[in-house]
Amino acid sequence: MKKTALAGLLIVAGYLLFSQFHEWLTLDFLQQNLHQFQQWRDQQPLLTTLAFFVLYVLVTALSIPGATLMTLAGGALFGLGWGLAIISFASTLGATLAFIGARYFLRDWVQNRFQQRLQAINQGVAQDGAFYLFTLRLVPVFPFFLINLLMGLTPIKTWTFYWVSQVGMLAGTAVYVNAGTQLAQIDGLSSIVSPSLLLSFALLGIFPWFAKLLLSLIKKRRVYQGLQPPKQFDRNLIVIGGGAAGLVSAYIGATVKAKVTLIEQSHMGGDCLNFGCVPSKALIKSAKVAAQMRHAERYGLTSSTPTFSFKQVMARVQDVIMQIEPHDSVERYTKLGVEVIQGHAKLIDPWHVEITDSNGSKDTLTSKSIIIATGARPFVPAIKGLENVPYVTSDTLWRTFSALDSPPKRLLVLGGGPIGCELSQALQRLGSQVTLIEKSECLLSKEDKDVSVLVRNTLESEGVQIITNAVVEHFEHSEGYSKAYLKQQDSNINAIEFDMVLLALGRQARLEGFGLEELGIKTERTIETNDYLETLYPNILAAGDVAGPYQLTHVAAHQAWYASVSALFGQFKRFKADYSVIPAVTFVDPQVARVGLNEREANAQNIAYEVTTYDISDLDRAITESSAQGLIKVLTVPNKDRILGVTIVAENAGEMLPEFVLAMKQGLGLNKVLGTIHAYPTWAEANKYAAGEWKKAHAPEWLMPWLERYHAWRRKG
Repeated sequence: MKKTALAGLLIVAGYLLFSQFHEWLTLDFLQQNLHQFQQWRDQQPLLTTLAFFVLYVLVTALSIPGATLMTLAGGALFGLGWGLAIISFASTLGATLAFIGARYFLRDWVQNRFQQRLQAINQGVAQDGAFYLFTLRLVPVFPFFLINLLMGLTPIKTWTFYWVSQVGMLAGTAVYVNAGTQLAQIDGLSSIVSPSLLLSFALLGIFPWFAKLLLSLIKKRRVYQGLQPPKQFDRNLIVIGGGAAGLVSAYIGATVKAKVTLIEQSHMGGDCLNFGCVPSKALIKSAKVAAQMRHAERYGLTSSTPTFSFKQVMARVQDVIMQIEPHDSVERYTKLGVEVIQGHAKLIDPWHVEITDSNGSKDTLTSKSIIIATGARPFVPAIKGLENVPYVTSDTLWRTFSALDSPPKRLLVLGGGPIGCELSQALQRLGSQVTLIEKSECLLSKEDKDVSVLVRNTLESEGVQIITNAVVEHFEHSEGYSKAYLKQQDSNINAIEFDMVLLALGRQARLEGFGLEELGIKTERTIETNDYLETLYPNILAAGDVAGPYQLTHVAAHQAWYASVSALFGQFKRFKADYSVIPAVTFVDPQVARVGLNEREANAQNIAYEVTTYDISDLDRAITESSAQGLIKVLTVPNKDRILGVTIVAENAGEMLPEFVLAMKQGLGLNKVLGTIHAYPTWAEANKYAAGEWKKAHAPEWLMPWLERYHAWRRKG
């Protein structure tokens, strides 16, 4: 349907261009026939006006060269007032029809083919499309017909395009209509469009940018209205929070010789070092060794039941934390040039920070810029009876478990996300009988279904009991036992006895007690920021879990660069935080690592893709380690090797992923991965084989019979 209509339009446009029509749209023709046209106007004013209007719309809609000469003709026929009114509406209507045509015939194809490259443009147009269009319309140097077609490929609304075009083209149209009133005296178009006139239009086009800058300054002044900054500042930068985002922000500030103060109320290193990534991975390693001992026959050894002290396992976890702790210590950052203060920080105004130490003593510092990096804490749901049963979160379990002689005999885990799955497998391997409850239909609900099923099968094969589509209605505790009453979809309430509950239901940003609400800084789950990580007050920025949208340590560090550079040098250059290539790893065994889109997300966003899958069971290194289970799934643009996303399920998936992260970041396709030498035998070789599977699927089949004949001919001598 679209192709037929497009062909029809092209035929009409071609006929008009290659018939005598193009000869009519010349300055000589208009001047020679001006008297005749004026006679028609005098004899049939309404019909002439209507015919001119329709013809102008047709020329503009079909993007036929000649709109400028028709504008001159309009001025000659109808004068400045009526000519401007007629042509203004005709040109805008024609431009809108061309815009709609481009959108109808070309936008889907262009967006699907160049989606990743157009993502930033689409976002910019969605936010400031009217502003950009208005600027282009003010400057006649930009071909109007090209603007019509290109804007049709973007998400700008049709009505916005119409009214902005109507207003924006008015100045340029008036110049040409006015020139048309003196058509007989015009020697050529150069006599209308002089360099000085073009310069005037260029200055007119620049005006909206100055206006935008001025409005930004006015908005900034309005935000700070009634607030008096100090005459001088104690610091260039104050960072609130000593986790990943805060540490990196302070480090960058000190590196560029700014005077930086880092305020941390509790533990340096934040949740990742003390409660999250580091201790959990240490526990996972101990649990993996225990599992390997149980299944030593896989390696030609005698299987045995591991005997161990749970206290020693937890002591090792604490020892790992202590070994890494110096990397994030007060001493290290002090040597780097950062002033570190232990205490609670609260914003008094956009420049003053009140610090309360453990003794209740208060001090106040001033700073030109402030970065909030207060992190997040585990979400504790309001379930009836929870306060009456023994429960831990991913933060508190380390202290609680360190006091135990053995892991909880019956552990109930709520939440089938990355934390819930990782700790369920680890504690099952260390002796707990784990029951995992997940409210959705599958574990790791952000992953593709086949990946989720693979993880579930692995956990269940190790003894973890998994219940999906279920929520805990309430808890009950009596002497000697605790029970959780579950409500499953389409079933009656079931009771499960347990010894301890582990809450792994996600994390929520730490927002309270820092003065955000008093300053009017908006918060909804996280601190509301713009693309530059700025809050309501441009000198106050946020980074890490408290800012979202990702709760990953490496993303927090990534955001910290943008926040600190903007905080210290924003008066010269600000940088929008880039989330285009974000890797993530779930450390179950085998690991699940991903970057970019998976099939679930691509389908939800209506993005066309091809999928290439490589089975890890075919990888020599995986076979040598008796770990030949998993897959690599690569999503690419249809018929292109450009990578949209990669999911890896393998024992060392997290170590295999960076090659694809680098490829996506630098715009390298699967052909580049395939053409890179990979050491043998390694896990990373699987990446090359996955690229080979894509190449094999895109081999030119039509060429193969000819190659066969060619080689047969060569054999004949």
